Amino acid sequence: MILALIVQTGRMVDPKLRVLQMVAHHGTVTAAAEALHYTPSAVSYQLRQLAEELGVALLTQAGRGVQLTAAARTVLRHAEALQAQAERARAELAAATAEPTGSFTACGFSTAATHLLPPATAELREQYPQVRTRVIEAEPARCFDLLLSGEADLALVINTASTPASADERFDQQPLLDDPLDLVVPAEHPLTRLRRVTLADAADEPWILGTPGSTYHHLVLTACMTAGFTPNTAHHADEWDTGTALVAHGLGIILVPRLARLHDWPVVRIPLHGEPAPARRILAVTRRGHREHPVVASALSTIGATAAEIVPPSRGWRRDRDAPMHIESTGD
Repeated sequence: MILALIVQTGRMVDPKLRVLQMVAHHGTVTAAAEALHYTPSAVSYQLRQLAEELGVALLTQAGRGVQLTAAARTVLRHAEALQAQAERARAELAAATAEPTGSFTACGFSTAATHLLPPATAELREQYPQVRTRVIEAEPARCFDLLLSGEADLALVINTASTPASADERFDQQPLLDDPLDLVVPAEHPLTRLRRVTLADAADEPWILGTPGSTYHHLVLTACMTAGFTPNTAHHADEWDTGTALVAHGLGIILVPRLARLHDWPVVRIPLHGEPAPARRILAVTRRGHREHPVVASALSTIGATAAEIVPPSRGWRRDRDAPMHIESTGD
Protein backbone atom coordinates (compact mmCIF):
# COMPACT_ATOMS: atom_id res chain seq x y z
CA MET A 1 0.00 0.00 0.00
CA ILE A 2 2.80 2.45 0.82
CA LEU A 3 4.51 1.76 -2.50
CA ALA A 4 1.26 2.50 -4.30
CA LEU A 5 1.39 6.04 -3.00
CA ILE A 6 4.46 6.87 -5.05
CA VAL A 7 2.52 6.85 -8.34
CA GLN A 8 -0.65 8.60 -7.21
CA THR A 9 -1.64 12.12 -8.34
CA GLY A 10 0.83 11.93 -11.22
CA ARG A 11 3.79 12.53 -8.95
CA MET A 12 6.67 10.31 -7.95
CA VAL A 13 5.72 10.57 -4.26
CA ASP A 14 2.24 11.29 -2.96
CA PRO A 15 2.22 14.81 -1.44
CA LYS A 16 0.20 13.54 1.52
CA LEU A 17 3.34 11.78 2.70
CA ARG A 18 5.11 15.14 2.77
CA VAL A 19 2.28 16.56 4.86
CA LEU A 20 2.76 13.73 7.36
CA GLN A 21 6.50 14.47 7.41
CA MET A 22 5.87 18.13 8.22
CA VAL A 23 3.48 17.27 11.05
CA ALA A 24 6.10 14.88 12.46
CA HIS A 25 8.76 17.57 12.11
CA HIS A 26 6.76 20.35 13.82
CA GLY A 27 4.67 18.38 16.28
CA THR A 28 1.39 20.19 15.59
CA VAL A 29 -1.00 20.41 12.65
CA THR A 30 -1.06 24.21 12.93
CA ALA A 31 2.73 24.60 12.69
CA ALA A 32 2.90 22.14 9.79
CA ALA A 33 0.14 24.03 7.99
CA GLU A 34 2.00 27.31 8.42
CA ALA A 35 5.22 25.82 7.02
CA LEU A 36 3.34 24.37 4.05
CA HIS A 37 1.21 27.50 3.48
CA TYR A 38 -1.92 25.39 3.98
CA THR A 39 -4.83 25.86 6.33
CA PRO A 40 -4.92 23.54 9.36
CA SER A 41 -8.15 22.03 8.06
CA ALA A 42 -6.48 21.19 4.74
CA VAL A 43 -3.63 19.43 6.55
CA SER A 44 -6.07 17.50 8.73
CA TYR A 45 -8.06 16.48 5.66
CA GLN A 46 -5.01 15.16 3.84
CA LEU A 47 -3.94 13.20 6.91
CA ARG A 48 -7.39 11.64 7.19
CA GLN A 49 -7.25 10.69 3.53
CA LEU A 50 -3.82 9.13 3.98
CA ALA A 51 -4.97 7.17 7.03
CA GLU A 52 -7.99 5.86 5.14
CA GLU A 53 -5.91 4.83 2.13
CA LEU A 54 -3.44 2.98 4.35
CA GLY A 55 -6.05 1.59 6.68
CA VAL A 56 -4.19 2.64 9.84
CA ALA A 57 -4.39 5.36 12.47
CA LEU A 58 -1.58 7.88 12.04
CA LEU A 59 -2.08 10.40 14.86
CA THR A 60 -3.35 10.50 18.41
CA GLN A 61 -4.08 13.60 20.44
CA ALA A 62 -1.42 14.58 23.00
CA GLY A 63 -2.35 17.73 24.90
CA ARG A 64 -2.41 20.61 22.44
CA GLY A 65 -0.31 18.71 19.95
CA VAL A 66 -0.46 15.36 18.24
CA GLN A 67 1.55 12.19 18.63
CA LEU A 68 2.54 9.81 15.86
CA THR A 69 1.38 6.24 16.13
CA ALA A 70 3.74 3.33 15.55
CA ALA A 71 2.10 2.87 12.16
CA ALA A 72 2.83 6.49 11.26
CA ARG A 73 6.50 6.05 12.11
CA THR A 74 6.62 3.00 9.87
CA VAL A 75 5.05 5.00 7.05
CA LEU A 76 7.55 7.82 7.57
CA ARG A 77 10.52 5.48 7.48
CA HIS A 78 9.43 4.10 4.13
CA ALA A 79 8.42 7.53 2.85
CA GLU A 80 11.89 8.95 3.54
CA ALA A 81 13.49 6.10 1.59
CA LEU A 82 11.03 6.54 -1.28
CA GLN A 83 11.58 10.28 -1.46
CA ALA A 84 15.35 9.90 -1.49
CA GLN A 85 15.06 7.39 -4.32
CA ALA A 86 12.71 9.73 -6.19
CA GLU A 87 15.23 12.57 -5.82
CA ARG A 88 17.98 10.34 -7.23
CA ALA A 89 15.74 9.42 -10.15
CA ARG A 90 15.05 13.09 -10.90
CA ALA A 91 18.76 13.86 -10.69
CA GLU A 92 19.62 11.03 -13.07
CA LEU A 93 16.94 12.11 -15.55
CA ALA A 94 18.16 15.73 -15.41
CA ALA A 95 21.74 14.61 -16.02
CA ALA A 96 20.59 12.78 -19.15
CA THR A 97 18.87 15.90 -20.48
CA ALA A 98 20.75 18.17 -22.85
CA GLU A 99 19.43 21.30 -21.15
CA PRO A 100 17.70 21.04 -17.76
CA THR A 101 14.53 23.04 -17.24
CA GLY A 102 12.31 23.80 -14.27
CA SER A 103 13.25 25.84 -11.25
CA PHE A 104 15.99 26.07 -8.64
CA THR A 105 15.63 27.76 -5.27
CA ALA A 106 18.46 28.33 -2.81
CA CYS A 107 17.96 29.61 0.71
CA GLY A 108 20.32 30.66 3.46
CA PHE A 109 20.98 32.87 6.45
CA SER A 110 21.72 36.55 5.87
CA THR A 111 25.50 36.42 5.32
CA ALA A 112 25.24 33.45 2.98
CA ALA A 113 22.36 35.07 1.12
CA THR A 114 24.52 38.17 0.67
CA HIS A 115 27.93 36.77 -0.24
CA LEU A 116 27.56 33.13 -1.38
CA LEU A 117 24.18 32.62 -3.02
CA PRO A 118 24.09 35.57 -5.49
CA PRO A 119 27.25 34.54 -7.41
CA ALA A 120 26.03 30.94 -7.63
CA THR A 121 22.60 32.01 -8.81
CA ALA A 122 24.04 34.34 -11.46
CA GLU A 123 26.30 31.54 -12.68
CA LEU A 124 23.35 29.15 -12.91
CA ARG A 125 21.35 31.64 -15.00
CA GLU A 126 24.17 31.71 -17.54
CA GLN A 127 24.80 27.97 -17.48
CA TYR A 128 21.14 26.88 -17.49
CA PRO A 129 19.07 29.68 -19.09
CA GLN A 130 15.94 27.50 -19.10
CA VAL A 131 16.02 27.10 -15.31
CA ARG A 132 14.15 29.67 -13.20
CA THR A 133 16.27 30.69 -10.21
CA ARG A 134 15.29 32.17 -6.87
CA VAL A 135 17.05 33.09 -3.61
CA ILE A 136 15.33 33.20 -0.21
CA GLU A 137 16.97 34.70 2.86
CA ALA A 138 15.89 32.63 5.86
CA GLU A 139 17.01 31.50 9.29
CA PRO A 140 18.27 27.89 9.57
CA ALA A 141 15.01 26.48 10.98
CA ARG A 142 13.05 28.00 8.12
CA CYS A 143 15.60 26.66 5.62
CA PHE A 144 14.96 23.09 6.75
CA ASP A 145 11.22 23.73 6.42
CA LEU A 146 11.73 24.99 2.86
CA LEU A 147 13.71 21.87 1.98
CA LEU A 148 11.15 19.52 3.51
CA SER A 149 8.22 21.22 1.82
CA GLY A 150 9.97 21.11 -1.56
CA GLU A 151 10.12 24.91 -1.85
CA ALA A 152 13.93 24.97 -1.83
CA ASP A 153 16.56 22.78 -3.45
CA LEU A 154 19.63 23.88 -1.51
CA ALA A 155 20.15 25.51 1.88
CA LEU A 156 23.17 27.08 3.52
CA VAL A 157 22.78 26.92 7.28
CA ILE A 158 24.84 27.34 10.42
CA ASN A 159 25.37 24.12 12.33
CA THR A 160 23.85 24.51 15.81
CA ALA A 161 22.48 22.32 18.57
CA SER A 162 19.03 22.60 16.99
CA THR A 163 20.20 21.46 13.54
CA PRO A 164 18.86 18.02 12.58
CA ALA A 165 21.36 15.26 13.29
CA SER A 166 23.79 14.42 10.51
CA ALA A 167 22.29 10.91 10.43
CA ASP A 168 18.81 12.31 9.71
CA GLU A 169 17.66 10.35 6.65
CA ARG A 170 15.66 13.26 5.27
CA PHE A 171 18.69 15.46 4.56
CA ASP A 172 22.15 15.33 3.06
CA GLN A 173 24.24 17.71 5.19
CA GLN A 174 27.83 18.40 4.14
CA PRO A 175 30.30 20.86 5.71
CA LEU A 176 30.93 23.78 3.38
CA LEU A 177 33.36 25.84 5.45
CA ASP A 178 34.31 26.93 8.95
CA ASP A 179 33.82 30.68 9.12
CA PRO A 180 36.13 32.13 11.85
CA LEU A 181 34.85 34.82 14.17
CA ASP A 182 37.10 37.88 14.36
CA LEU A 183 37.21 40.29 17.26
CA VAL A 184 36.20 43.84 16.28
CA VAL A 185 37.41 46.64 18.55
CA PRO A 186 37.71 50.46 18.36
CA ALA A 187 40.64 51.67 16.27
CA GLU A 188 42.75 52.82 19.24
CA HIS A 189 41.91 49.90 21.52
CA PRO A 190 44.86 48.44 23.55
CA LEU A 191 44.26 44.97 22.05
CA THR A 192 45.31 46.29 18.64
CA ARG A 193 48.88 46.64 19.95
CA LEU A 194 49.26 42.96 20.91
CA ARG A 195 51.05 40.49 18.64
CA ARG A 196 48.61 37.71 19.48
CA VAL A 197 45.11 38.10 20.84
CA THR A 198 43.07 35.30 22.41
CA LEU A 199 39.41 35.35 23.27
CA ALA A 200 40.30 35.33 26.96
CA ASP A 201 42.17 38.65 26.48
CA ALA A 202 38.77 40.28 25.95
CA ALA A 203 37.16 38.82 29.07
CA ASP A 204 36.86 42.16 30.90
CA GLU A 205 35.49 44.13 27.97
CA PRO A 206 31.86 45.24 27.52
CA TRP A 207 30.35 42.95 24.89
CA ILE A 208 27.81 43.38 22.12
CA LEU A 209 25.85 40.18 21.59
CA GLY A 210 22.92 39.11 19.48
CA THR A 211 19.40 38.82 20.80
CA PRO A 212 19.13 36.07 23.45
CA GLY A 213 17.91 32.89 21.82
CA SER A 214 19.47 33.68 18.45
CA THR A 215 22.06 31.44 16.81
CA TYR A 216 24.71 34.15 17.05
CA HIS A 217 24.05 34.81 20.74
CA HIS A 218 24.40 31.10 21.54
CA LEU A 219 27.59 30.79 19.48
CA VAL A 220 29.36 33.73 21.15
CA LEU A 221 28.18 32.85 24.64
CA THR A 222 29.39 29.26 24.25
CA ALA A 223 32.79 30.39 22.92
CA CYS A 224 33.30 32.84 25.80
CA MET A 225 32.32 30.30 28.43
CA THR A 226 34.72 27.78 26.88
CA ALA A 227 37.43 30.44 27.19
CA GLY A 228 36.65 30.67 30.90
CA PHE A 229 34.43 33.73 31.25
CA THR A 230 30.87 34.94 30.89
CA PRO A 231 30.73 38.06 28.73
CA ASN A 232 29.56 41.31 30.28
CA THR A 233 26.74 42.09 27.86
CA ALA A 234 26.44 45.84 27.33
CA HIS A 235 24.28 45.89 24.20
CA HIS A 236 22.33 43.60 21.86
CA ALA A 237 22.59 43.87 18.08
CA ASP A 238 21.62 41.36 15.39
CA GLU A 239 22.97 43.31 12.40
CA TRP A 240 26.74 43.48 11.88
CA ASP A 241 26.55 47.16 10.88
CA THR A 242 24.66 48.01 14.06
CA GLY A 243 27.16 46.16 16.22
CA THR A 244 30.12 47.70 14.42
CA ALA A 245 28.67 51.19 14.85
CA LEU A 246 28.44 50.58 18.60
CA VAL A 247 32.07 49.42 18.60
CA ALA A 248 33.19 52.48 16.63
CA HIS A 249 31.67 54.73 19.29
CA GLY A 250 33.54 52.95 22.07
CA LEU A 251 30.49 51.19 23.51
CA GLY A 252 31.87 47.66 23.45
CA ILE A 253 33.46 44.92 21.33
CA ILE A 254 31.92 42.28 19.11
CA LEU A 255 32.73 39.01 17.35
CA VAL A 256 32.00 39.12 13.63
CA PRO A 257 32.25 36.23 11.16
CA ARG A 258 34.88 36.63 8.49
CA LEU A 259 32.29 36.28 5.74
CA ALA A 260 30.59 39.44 7.00
CA ARG A 261 31.83 42.57 5.29
CA LEU A 262 32.06 45.66 7.49
CA HIS A 263 31.58 49.16 6.19
CA ASP A 264 33.37 52.41 6.88
CA TRP A 265 33.77 52.57 10.63
CA PRO A 266 36.95 53.38 12.61
CA VAL A 267 37.38 49.84 13.93
CA VAL A 268 40.01 47.11 13.77
CA ARG A 269 39.23 43.49 13.01
CA ILE A 270 41.51 41.09 14.90
CA PRO A 271 41.85 37.39 14.03
CA LEU A 272 41.94 35.37 17.25
CA HIS A 273 44.65 32.90 18.28
CA GLY A 274 44.74 30.01 20.70
CA GLU A 275 41.85 27.93 21.95
CA PRO A 276 39.00 28.30 21.68
CA ALA A 277 39.20 29.81 18.21
CA PRO A 278 35.49 30.45 17.66
CA ALA A 279 34.04 29.72 14.26
CA ARG A 280 30.66 28.92 12.87
CA ARG A 281 30.39 25.79 10.72
CA ILE A 282 28.37 26.37 7.58
CA LEU A 283 26.60 23.38 6.06
CA ALA A 284 25.31 22.88 2.53
CA VAL A 285 22.07 20.93 2.86
CA THR A 286 19.81 19.25 0.33
CA ARG A 287 17.09 16.67 0.53
CA ARG A 288 18.74 13.27 0.51
CA GLY A 289 19.34 12.15 -3.06
CA HIS A 290 19.00 15.66 -4.52
CA ARG A 291 22.67 16.63 -4.30
CA GLU A 292 23.42 14.67 -7.50
CA HIS A 293 21.11 16.86 -9.57
CA PRO A 294 23.34 18.70 -12.11
CA VAL A 295 21.90 22.13 -11.27
CA VAL A 296 22.42 21.59 -7.55
CA ALA A 297 25.93 20.23 -8.13
CA SER A 298 26.81 23.28 -10.25
CA ALA A 299 25.53 25.65 -7.57
CA LEU A 300 27.55 23.86 -4.90
CA SER A 301 30.69 24.10 -7.02
CA THR A 302 30.32 27.87 -7.46
CA ILE A 303 29.48 28.40 -3.78
CA GLY A 304 32.57 26.42 -2.73
CA ALA A 305 34.82 28.46 -5.01
CA THR A 306 33.33 31.75 -3.77
CA ALA A 307 33.77 30.73 -0.14
CA ALA A 308 37.40 29.77 -0.77
CA GLU A 309 38.09 33.26 -2.11
CA ILE A 310 36.54 35.03 0.88
CA VAL A 311 37.59 32.99 3.90
CA PRO A 312 41.31 32.03 3.57
CA PRO A 313 43.39 33.80 6.24
CA SER A 314 45.93 34.96 3.68
CA ARG A 315 43.48 37.46 2.21
CA GLY A 316 44.00 40.94 3.65
CA TRP A 317 45.89 39.82 6.74
CA ARG A 318 49.01 41.47 8.06
CA ARG A 319 51.63 38.95 9.12
CA ASP A 320 54.36 41.27 10.38
CA ARG A 321 56.25 39.70 13.26
CA ASP A 322 56.58 43.07 14.92
CA ALA A 323 52.99 44.23 14.45
CA PRO A 324 49.62 42.96 15.59
CA MET A 325 47.86 40.71 13.12
CA HIS A 326 44.71 42.64 12.25
CA ILE A 327 42.45 43.70 9.45
CA GLU A 328 41.20 47.25 9.35
CA SER A 329 37.66 47.82 8.18
CA THR A 330 37.81 48.88 4.53
CA GLY A 331 34.16 48.94 3.59
CA ASP A 332 34.33 45.92 1.26
